[in-house]
Amino acid sequence: MDIELFREKIFEFYRLNGRAFPWRNTTDRYAVMISEIMLQQTQAERVVPRFEAWLQQFPDIEHLASASLREVLTLWSGLGYNSRAVRLHRCAAVIMNSFGGIVPSQPDSLKSLPGIGAYTCRSIPVFADNFDTAAVDTNIRRIIIHEFALPEDISPAQLQQVAETLVPPGRSREWHNALMDYGSLVLTSKKTGIRPLTRQSKFQGSKRWYRGKLIKELVNTDGMFLEEISEKYASCPWDMNEIITDLIADGLIERQKSTTAGALSILKIKGS
Repeated sequence: MDIELFREKIFEFYRLNGRAFPWRNTTDRYAVMISEIMLQQTQAERVVPRFEAWLQQFPDIEHLASASLREVLTLWSGLGYNSRAVRLHRCAAVIMNSFGGIVPSQPDSLKSLPGIGAYTCRSIPVFADNFDTAAVDTNIRRIIIHEFALPEDISPAQLQQVAETLVPPGRSREWHNALMDYGSLVLTSKKTGIRPLTRQSKFQGSKRWYRGKLIKELVNTDGMFLEEISEKYASCPWDMNEIITDLIADGLIERQKSTTAGALSILKIKGS
């Protein structure tokens, strides 16, 4: 397909069918970063109320960095993948200490932050600064492969090169918003048969489900005895000790000795 014709088709679709989201009304790099992390593996419609509530409670990097992990996880509850909230919290601390409280504008600097990968380090400057680069997510990957008849096993590096040639200079923000909507509303995975590189497993009853359930309980309490957890989750098909060990390693929770019940161990949200 001719690149100019492709651009015209995508922009025309967006002009007639573009969706409205609160993060599309701001160029604040911090707000864009929050939306981009929240939108990872979560539907946009579910993110809207969380995004708005987040910015009310943590309007900037300084507020987020000074918040407790419990506060952060409480506000994040319901979005899933709690490790994303932990990495955002860590990001805020690094940005305060190394970047003077200002979210970096360059992909290389952004990629040095906790949890910021190849896509997000580009998408933040694209949506905040209209930066002329290509940010390739699942939707955009599917569109490019379908529209230009590329092999599904094309390498990320090769796909990135193709995507870069398609970005209209000076219109990167609008271009990516248009592609996101075209991929979500028209060229869906079901319609094209092009599967994402990674697929989410069934959530209910999964290890991730039990991780989230335990975190939610700990957020709403001052801690739980390990014995209490073992009894409460006796029917869990996964090894709860392994889940607990992973959560500690991820920086979500910590193990403490009880000051009132002998040597019994208590699990708490880290830092609470």
